[in-house]
Amino acid sequence: MAEELPVSGEMPGTAVAGVLVACDGSDGSLWALDRAMSEAQAHGLPLAVLAVVDPSPAGYPPGMAELVQESVERLAASMADGLRRAVAAVQQARPQPYAGPLGLHVVLGNVIEVLLAASAGRHTLVVGTRGNGGFTRLLLGSVSTAAVHHAACPVLVVPAPPAK
Repeated sequence: MAEELPVSGEMPGTAVAGVLVACDGSDGSLWALDRAMSEAQAHGLPLAVLAVVDPSPAGYPPGMAELVQESVERLAASMADGLRRAVAAVQQARPQPYAGPLGLHVVLGNVIEVLLAASAGRHTLVVGTRGNGGFTRLLLGSVSTAAVHHAACPVLVVPAPPAK
């Protein structure tokens, strides 16, 4: 079995401008991850794979944050495991696996805010057209729309592959 990739709980650093890809485990994010690997390989850049977990979209009432800390930690650990599996699945499906520097990051916070902050200093931000949101009829999801309009670097939005 291959060595397990470490997952950082820190925002991906931008000391070296590389390719950043958002991955939430959805089909769209897996297609984006595959394309991000190709982009990073083509440009000889490192790849940062970022999953963002928003443990409380509406915020906690006073005193609740301490009570849910264990659940938040389990949620982050589960997302880290899912991120490792997503990278392994995409690598296995590629004709030539990505062999460059690869960092995996699971960060707690608002998805759009974290992703936009992480885009600073990047060569490219890669996102799928839609993630795990509930509005499948939309052409672009809220995250990809925000990235296109507000990211601090060029954004590559990866559509679904054509139906066969």
